[in-house]
Amino acid sequence: MAAPPALWPRLGRAALVSLGIALVLALALLAGICIGETAIPPATVLRTLANKLFGAAYEIDRIDQGIVWNYRLTRAILAACCGAGLAVSGVVLQALLRNALADPYLLGISAGASTGAVLVTVVGIGAGAVSLSAGALAGALTAFLLVAVLARAAGGGAGPRGAGQIVLAGIAGSQLFNALTAFLITRSASAEQARGIMFWLLGNLSGVRWDDTARAVPVALAVTLVCLWHARALDAFTFGADSAASLGVPVRRVQATLILCAATATAVMVSIVGAIGFVGLVIPHAARFLVGVRHGRLLPAAALIGAVFLIAADVLSRTLVPGQVLPIGVITALVGAPVFALILIRARPAR
Repeated sequence: MAAPPALWPRLGRAALVSLGIALVLALALLAGICIGETAIPPATVLRTLANKLFGAAYEIDRIDQGIVWNYRLTRAILAACCGAGLAVSGVVLQALLRNALADPYLLGISAGASTGAVLVTVVGIGAGAVSLSAGALAGALTAFLLVAVLARAAGGGAGPRGAGQIVLAGIAGSQLFNALTAFLITRSASAEQARGIMFWLLGNLSGVRWDDTARAVPVALAVTLVCLWHARALDAFTFGADSAASLGVPVRRVQATLILCAATATAVMVSIVGAIGFVGLVIPHAARFLVGVRHGRLLPAAALIGAVFLIAADVLSRTLVPGQVLPIGVITALVGAPVFALILIRARPAR
C-alpha cells in the first residue's frame, strides 16, 4: 500500500538527511585515510578498496596498499566508532542526569574502565577467562555505581545542587581510579609495559587491527540503535524522572538499560584505544546547537559529529608534530577544555 501523501515530505526529508549523513561520514573516512605523514591520493585509496572488497585487479604499489588497508582504514573506522559511541554516551548521561556537564570521562566511567582493563592485562585477574572488554565494563560499572552512591551520600538530588554534586563525585571517582591504575602499573608492570600503557591511557590508535574494529563496529551500532529506540523516553527524562514516570516510561528499566549502554560503549572503546576525554561532553552540545533537543534527531547527529570529530583529531595527532604521533586524547583535550570552560560560564546562574 502506498504511503499517505502527507508522509511523502517527511519521508523525503528523512531520505535526504540519511544520504547526507552517509556522504559526510564517507568523506571523513576518505580524508582520514588520505591525509597523513605520507599523503596518499584518493584514487589509490579507492582502487585499494576495490581490490580488497570486490576482487578488482588494479595495479597499486604494495606499500601504499598496505598502509591504506592495514593501517589507515582501520584507524579511521575505529576513530569513527569511538567518536560515535562516546558522543551517544554523553547524550544519554546528560539526559538521564539532567546535567550539561555529564560525560563518561568526567563521571569517572572512563577511569574505571581503564582500571578494569589494566587489572586484566597487567595483574592477570581472571587468568585469561575474562576478556579485556569485560574487565573494562566491570570497571566502568563499578566506577559509575561508586559515583552515584557518593553523590547521593553528599545530598545530591534534583536541581542545580544535585547536578553539581554528581560532577564533583565524578571528579573524585576519576582521581581515585586513575590513582589505582597508576599504582597497579607501577607495582605489576615492567618498564616497557608501563611506557606502553601510559601512552595508551592518553588515547592511542596506533597498532589497531581489523579484530579491534570487529569489536568496535557492532558495539557502536548496537548502542546507538538501542538509545534511538528509547529516544522518546529520553525526551521525557528531560523534565525529570517523575515526569517521565507520569508519561508511562518504566523509569528504572530504562535508566538501567541506557546506563548499561553508555558504560558498555565507553568500556569497549577504552579497552581498545584508552581513555579519550571530552568527546562525550563537547559533541552533544554541538549537536543540540545544530538539530535541537529532540533525541530522535539529536542521537544520530551526535553519533555522526562524534565520528567526524575523532577522525579529524586522529589526523591531527599524526600530522601536528612531524615524525611523531601524539596521543589522540591530547587533541581532544585541547578542544574540549576550552569548550568545558564556556559551558561552565554559560551555566552560571543569573544575578
